[in-house]
Amino acid sequence: MKNVLVIGSTGQIGSELTMKLRSIYSGNIVAGYIAGAEPKGELKESGPSEIVDITNRQQIAEAVSKYGIDTIYNLAALLSAVAESKPQLAWRIGMDGLFNVLEVAREMNCAVFTPSSIGVFGNNSPKDKTPQDTIRNPKTMYGVTKVSGELLSDYYFNRFGVDTRSVRFPGLISYVTPPGGGTTDYAVDIYYSAVRGEVFKCPIAAGTFMDMMYMSDGLRAAIEIMEADTSGFLHRNSFNIAAMSFDPEIIASNIRKYIPGFTMKYEVDPLRQAIADSWPNSLDDTCARREWGWKPEYDLDSMTRDMIEQLKEKGI
Repeated sequence: MKNVLVIGSTGQIGSELTMKLRSIYSGNIVAGYIAGAEPKGELKESGPSEIVDITNRQQIAEAVSKYGIDTIYNLAALLSAVAESKPQLAWRIGMDGLFNVLEVAREMNCAVFTPSSIGVFGNNSPKDKTPQDTIRNPKTMYGVTKVSGELLSDYYFNRFGVDTRSVRFPGLISYVTPPGGGTTDYAVDIYYSAVRGEVFKCPIAAGTFMDMMYMSDGLRAAIEIMEADTSGFLHRNSFNIAAMSFDPEIIASNIRKYIPGFTMKYEVDPLRQAIADSWPNSLDDTCARREWGWKPEYDLDSMTRDMIEQLKEKGI
């Protein structure tokens, strides 16, 4: 990678990934954004930015041409709970937008990263150590767009030779960007409440296990897969990646090691609970480890220590 366009650069993943890419590469790392969600602060000042609405193919093509882009990170999406309330918009962004990106990539010879999710799996998928290749029958619009995106990306690689690559992200936990409507976002909110000394109202029921990952590992995975030697690939779109799996009681207990007075009560959100119940308890990421050397650096305890330290430094 030399010149990179990040579409959705002001979102939960995009804002951190753009800065990470700028810290690594000397070329143009372009922050693509939509009107009303302009880059601010260091994100704005540290490199070029352009209005790039994923539903506007011409804007994508113009940015690729202007900056000599060779790699596109397509991060535009509505998260799971939000997508359920706006399914038509979720499809327009997730699928019509992806088609635009892939067409530009085909015409202008770009590699494309489009993240998938644990949301591709449904109630008929194995719940524990969900394998790389298994049934994918999601019941949410978010999951439907992610499965469709995996298939469309594979099609563009097999039919047109577009270098498409992807990982299935678990829930991503970060101290930098506030959560934006995902089912796993409780695992971010809980740290904010703990550091503020508040009682945390958990929207997910006790005993609900989901795969999670610290954002720094997620960013590294997104970059490493795009740098990987594809000669070892048996898969492309999309690799399971994993780091940790826990339920609300386990993360709350871990937080109490560092904030002993932390308390939590349950106010379960039926929509988010239904989504969580359809997702895996844990993923098997053997293929990613074997095919391109994936390995997480953070477990629950090391993540908790860093989250609390960083949030306290921010004055949360």
